[in-house]
Amino acid sequence: MKQAHKHMGRAIYLMIGLVCLLAGFIGIFLPLLPTTPFVLLAAYCFSRSSETLHQKLLSHKLFGPIIDEWEQHGVIPLKVKCFSSTMMLVMVSYPLIFREFDLWLKMLAVAVVIVALVYVWSRPSVPATEVVTVKSK
Repeated sequence: MKQAHKHMGRAIYLMIGLVCLLAGFIGIFLPLLPTTPFVLLAAYCFSRSSETLHQKLLSHKLFGPIIDEWEQHGVIPLKVKCFSSTMMLVMVSYPLIFREFDLWLKMLAVAVVIVALVYVWSRPSVPATEVVTVKSK
């Protein structure tokens, strides 16, 4: 019975990981879906369900270093913060300024971007060990 629960749990993590990876991919093109958090969540889910997919993400040229920093230290590098913030603001600003939408939709878009920006910027940019080393010099 425990074996069946273990397989079911792995299948659920695998499905969630695939959905998150898809959402992260879509987030490259849609400003309301930030890519990095979805890719990080996909990596977590794959670490629980499929070592092969987890290793593929870790070896990815763009996402591998970001995932590794996150898994090892809970860090989102400053370059990633700046790039993702710029992309979110640029991609959301155009439709807000130049397109006609209901006010509540515009407010929802702004709220989602603010929440995403707060989360991204609330994470450390460098591992805690590097901060201690820099401060002690």
